[in-house]
Amino acid sequence: LSLAIRYCDRCHLVKPDRCHHCSVCDKCILKMDHHCPWVNNCVGFSNYKFFLLFLAYSLLYCLFIAATDLQYFIKFWTNGLPDTQAKFHIMFLFFAAAMFSVSLSSLFGYHCWLVSKNKSTLEVFRAPIFRHRTDKNGFSLGFSKNLRQVFGDEKKYWLLPVFSSLGDGCSFPTCLVNQDPEQASTPGGLNSTSKNENHLFPAKPLRDSQSHLLTDTPSWSETSAKAEKDKVGMSNPALTMENET
Repeated sequence: LSLAIRYCDRCHLVKPDRCHHCSVCDKCILKMDHHCPWVNNCVGFSNYKFFLLFLAYSLLYCLFIAATDLQYFIKFWTNGLPDTQAKFHIMFLFFAAAMFSVSLSSLFGYHCWLVSKNKSTLEVFRAPIFRHRTDKNGFSLGFSKNLRQVFGDEKKYWLLPVFSSLGDGCSFPTCLVNQDPEQASTPGGLNSTSKNENHLFPAKPLRDSQSHLLTDTPSWSETSAKAEKDKVGMSNPALTMENET
């Protein structure tokens, strides 16, 4: 992005864009989001969709348990249950399901927001650096395209634990246009000649013959100076007469 090679001193490898080194796993993770202690693994490009589905499935499961246990939890406080040890299990189960539902809903909602903006948790705290500036929304392509970056183009695979993310994890499309900062400030009314003057270097590499001719600048200067002198001499009538005689 910034035209600088990112190198990992621990892995001794070149790090692609959005790749970071995890100190817990001791390796570089493509499009690293965070290290999750729940699954004892890093969440990145290869398993980010699986992590989102894990949160969704777990949230639905906890909500189902809390909803089905609610009627027995109410009977516990109204003395509608028999006086056995099972009623304490019902109370503990409801509290555990309710607490996990609250924590999972907040975490799942936060990651849904990250997917909609095409960001990672690390990029929220530190914006990625592009060619001319830092932009926290540089990878955002729109809500629909951001979802497809994680879940893929086939909607029938979105809710299934099947890898369907787009890309290879090394390069990602951006919404930024690579512009020259000097050209960005020029008004649109200028002609095309002013734009061509900014191209100081050729678009294609020079051939050996061309590079050899360009490096031979002294001979060119001497030849051009001699040609100018001859041209001046021919334009003078007196010198012309002397040359004829």
